[in-house]
Amino acid sequence: MIDVHCHLEQEDFAKDLEEVIKRARESGLKAIITCCANPNDLKKSLEIVEKYKNYAFLTASIHPIHVPEFGDEQIIEFLEKIKELAKAGKIVGIGETGLDYYWVKDEKQRERQKEVFHLHIELAKKLKLPLVVHSREANEETVKILDEFNYEKILWHFFGDKKLVSWLIAKNYKASFNTFLLKSKTHKKIVKKLPLEQILLETDSPWLGFGKRNEPSAIVKVAEKIAEIKKLGFEEVWQSCGRNAKEFFELNVKSF
Repeated sequence: MIDVHCHLEQEDFAKDLEEVIKRARESGLKAIITCCANPNDLKKSLEIVEKYKNYAFLTASIHPIHVPEFGDEQIIEFLEKIKELAKAGKIVGIGETGLDYYWVKDEKQRERQKEVFHLHIELAKKLKLPLVVHSREANEETVKILDEFNYEKILWHFFGDKKLVSWLIAKNYKASFNTFLLKSKTHKKIVKKLPLEQILLETDSPWLGFGKRNEPSAIVKVAEKIAEIKKLGFEEVWQSCGRNAKEFFELNVKSF
């Protein structure tokens, strides 16, 4: 099994990351993909994946909520840095990138989010890397942009829109689910409809711990819930979702 989306660079993990990684290994995780969503966190993220080489992997981008914090030149420079790192084999995907209309209300900044989203998609296509999509209260616009670019290597992180299930299946995009599934009826219904081969597991940790810090080992609970929903054995879900992640991100980890 692989946690395809968490944020190990966050301060929440600063004091005991070694223990967090140890618990992940002991829980049966073959790999962790950590997401650098802010240019200011890139140095720390690279240090983490270097320290836990071939176990921790990296995706990188500018999260839509951070777009207002950077000028156009800074954004271009950061995307060039991502390109260099990807060519050096230090990044396995672009993201999370997309649109966030929940936190960003200003129309000019929303338009700028779209422009930056376009740049990320173009970069992913050029590098032939997976694109990890974030969309919050902006699904209609997100779908419009994804349809426009028609890129096949898409993972919709924290997917939760019932109306888009048929679209996602038709596109053969991947969707990742986290601990929110344990409480959400909507997410349970989506998981029931989606083919297992399109499902990946994430934690989005340190968040979504429901009052305490979340961490990668929590995907065990997510896999258990998916097995329950789809009336499958835990081992089938555990192995299949891990295989999906390995193939999608082309990770150099042991076979499932």
